[in-house]
Amino acid sequence: MKQPDWFQAEAALQQIQVIGSDRNELVNIIGEAAGLNCIGIGTDAAVFTYDQLPQYAFKVYSDHALDKLNNEKQVYAQLQGLPYFPTYYGSGRNILVISYEPGDTLLECLEKGIPVPEQVMLDVDAAREAVRRLGLNPRDIHLKNVLLQNGRGKVLDVSEYIQEGDDHRWEHLVWAYHNIYPRIKGTPISPRMLQTIKWAYNQLDQANLKMEDLSKKANRLFSRFLK
Repeated sequence: MKQPDWFQAEAALQQIQVIGSDRNELVNIIGEAAGLNCIGIGTDAAVFTYDQLPQYAFKVYSDHALDKLNNEKQVYAQLQGLPYFPTYYGSGRNILVISYEPGDTLLECLEKGIPVPEQVMLDVDAAREAVRRLGLNPRDIHLKNVLLQNGRGKVLDVSEYIQEGDDHRWEHLVWAYHNIYPRIKGTPISPRMLQTIKWAYNQLDQANLKMEDLSKKANRLFSRFLK
């Protein structure tokens, strides 16, 4: 049986190690290989491109998070054909292979002052509805997991879609888009400010947070920036 062409990156990928921790910290990368470029780092995995195969993205998981690789593999198998997500091509022991998706994440859009059209929000809403129809649970959708791509939205990282519960993260982002974002749209926001916002948000009980309380806290947080 002929191996898929993405196997050409296997030798390069074997030269790097992705090391995770039990403290939910960003993974560390040990080693390097010619043509292999890291384009993203998370708490479970790092994502690489390979110069000779620019159409693919290789998500390399740490040994601490192999269960999430299996979860994501199962989810992508069910999402095949939906335009809101990357295309899944295959996997190895600790590697998930998907299509490389160009664009800026919503977090990068805020940092660069790139305006985010409402169509992106509508696309994510449509993606969530399509996921629910498949019997999955669209959760863990946040600023780093949504791309602005040619004026449309593309959703990344589906590993939590088999978990139960609603973390309300997307609902809170939609609220912020309509109530806070119009006042800062097109204005670059420093990574330090965004990190402060993330820290403050993470201190909240998101599952039980009322929109009225979110409004008060968000306006206090942005009060200096919005003057």
